[in-house]
Amino acid sequence: MELSSINGRTKLVGIIGWPVEHTLSPVMQNEAFKALGMNWRYLPFPTRPSDLPDAMRGIRALGIKGVNLTIPHKEAVLPLLDELSPAAKAIGAVNTVLVEPDGTLFGENTDALGFGEDLKAHGIDVAGKNALVLGAGGAARAVVYTLLEMGASVCVLNRSVDRAEMLAKEMAGKTSGEACAGRLDEIPQKAGWAYLVVNTTPVGMWPAVDASPWPEEVRFKPGQVAYDVIYRPQETLFMAHARKCGAKAVGGIGMLVRQGAAAFRLWTGKEPPLAVMEAAVKMSWGNE
Repeated sequence: MELSSINGRTKLVGIIGWPVEHTLSPVMQNEAFKALGMNWRYLPFPTRPSDLPDAMRGIRALGIKGVNLTIPHKEAVLPLLDELSPAAKAIGAVNTVLVEPDGTLFGENTDALGFGEDLKAHGIDVAGKNALVLGAGGAARAVVYTLLEMGASVCVLNRSVDRAEMLAKEMAGKTSGEACAGRLDEIPQKAGWAYLVVNTTPVGMWPAVDASPWPEEVRFKPGQVAYDVIYRPQETLFMAHARKCGAKAVGGIGMLVRQGAAAFRLWTGKEPPLAVMEAAVKMSWGNE
């Protein structure tokens, strides 16, 4: 279905963030719509934090079917929604909104689902193991919640230790897991403790690709896993360093595709074409 086929029956969804120039969600979702012959379009909506309330009122007023939310809106959007899924309520962050036929704004967290499914897809079993999570923002909330639900013990490291402690305590209280907290500069002391290290910070994300949250002098061990939720670039410095040390490195494309697929399912009620979505993301990398 070509762009010229847009008409009065075209249904719109999109992504709200600040910035949104880095996102590959539009190409991924639009290729999925095209593959299924659906008259839907997915658009980026750059939205300043101060404009988020107006944006949420706007999607309802304009008949938009739903949106994804990215940095820095995943937590700020909560009071602007009418309903939350149990997972979104527990995590305290929303990355997907469905506009119900009556105008109700329903919030879901598909990041958690996407992350958990991608761990399984890569054969990463965290049950009974230790996981180190770098960062304490919206993505970290989904990651920590998922890891605890999957049976891991988690330590959250963040520049602000108060924020890390708050997140660890909150998520441990909502699950049966154990969580601790510390500062990012404690990575050298904590590095060997973890089977899995997950970077949820934006450090290393395009266009600032020459940065990493992980000190270069701190080596990974064979058998450890470094998971970066960043999907652009395809391989971050964090991942490259882990791979060089003999550890397993996984990028964020799988989480991106799987959380996007869950959003697609929520908005449309149809099963998304995962292979098409992943191929669209990889094709966009090849065109950069």
